[in-house]
Amino acid sequence: MTYNVNDIANKIILQTDTEKGDIISNLKLQKLLYYIQGYHLAFFNDVLFKEDLEAWMYGPVVPEVYHRFKENRSLGIVLDPNECIGIELKPEVEDMFNQVMQEYGKFNAIKLMEMTHNELPWKEAFEKSDKTINTQTMKTFFKTLIDE
Repeated sequence: MTYNVNDIANKIILQTDTEKGDIISNLKLQKLLYYIQGYHLAFFNDVLFKEDLEAWMYGPVVPEVYHRFKENRSLGIVLDPNECIGIELKPEVEDMFNQVMQEYGKFNAIKLMEMTHNELPWKEAFEKSDKTINTQTMKTFFKTLIDE
């Protein structure tokens, strides 16, 4: 089952613990979308959302989500939880989502950017003219991470 990428983005934002001082900028959001998509490909052999990730200068980006939040610049994105209800994922997907958020959500945007710049899916796509990150490359790469 695929989900709407904006629903996944909202879920990431709503899960950010702003009371502890955590913020989620557009840059960090983009990297978390990349990691969640990558692990979903590795675990479930399918995309979580259908939108392509592109290799931009500062790392992987889902253009649709980037443009939705670009006015925030590097500031934290805040959604009104009364106006934006988080979606429920299938239990096994929810578990994977939470694990990725726990593992990667603790890093700041710059650290996440540096991490993606050292990973094959971004590096390979950044060299191409269309910059689209190949989902097969992502799946293969992330499978190596879960097999370690």
